[in-house]
Amino acid sequence: MTPKNLPQDEITSTTEFKTGYIAIVGRPNVGKSTLLNQILGQKIAIISEKPNTTRNRILGVKTLSNAQLIFLDTPGIHHPKKELNKYMVHQALASAKEADLCYLMIQADEPWLEDDLLSLDNLKKLSLPIILVINKIDLISKSEILPIIEHSTKLTEFKEITPISALYADGIEPLINASLHYLPSAPALFPEDMLTDQAERFIVSEIIREKLFLFTYQEVPYSTAVVVEEWEEKENLIYIKAIIYLERESQKGIVIGEQGKMIKKIGQTAREDIEKLLASKVYLELKVKISKNWTQNPKALQKFGYR
Repeated sequence: MTPKNLPQDEITSTTEFKTGYIAIVGRPNVGKSTLLNQILGQKIAIISEKPNTTRNRILGVKTLSNAQLIFLDTPGIHHPKKELNKYMVHQALASAKEADLCYLMIQADEPWLEDDLLSLDNLKKLSLPIILVINKIDLISKSEILPIIEHSTKLTEFKEITPISALYADGIEPLINASLHYLPSAPALFPEDMLTDQAERFIVSEIIREKLFLFTYQEVPYSTAVVVEEWEEKENLIYIKAIIYLERESQKGIVIGEQGKMIKKIGQTAREDIEKLLASKVYLELKVKISKNWTQNPKALQKFGYR
């Protein structure tokens, strides 16, 4: 199977224009960002195999002929310990409170773990419709899906239960169709060609952070913050200087690597994605600095945009 975009004319038509916010909620690493990217047909949210990659609420806009769906991709809900993680969980729950509809996403091959139930408990406190999205059905047999659905119906009254594979865009059209029934009749809030409200600087910093999650290990990716410090548009080139902040000096050698090989790898792969995003040649300069124990420091969190 290969990923595919959603043809707009395959979405079921309704008689009046609808607009609403849809929060995508669930435990870490269940595929929330992958779902958002597939729906939009473009990558605006970073992804990795490591949990807790998403730290901020990411807004994505899908405009159809009869509706505008405004998605809020959220950090994974879990039991937080560090100040950064508390901020992430707060972002997820605050986004759900703003929404007209919520997708609660669980994972087909590992359904209803502790953090899934924690997510559900938090959502049940809100008076909004919930669609249960069972993701990663490509990892199990079809015969295993029905028992998950049957068990889920015993936990609460979901408006819909939709099995999908976000990676392969399987089941996303029925999910969008079902969602339209729970959105209010209202005019569009964003221009029809707009995909996100995120600034390019933010997306660039997130792309760099994605590569840190991809290539570094243990606690290092969770100790990184990226700040775009300089941005200069020249003829046929965009110069970008970004600072990678770490918590400890011992992490610096891991990110830089032997003879600078690791930071060069991070920079090269990030630059390729940034050039696709900006449709321009990019010169990317990366520097590494230390901000001691920043994930526990409220002032540092605010400095790095986690506030």
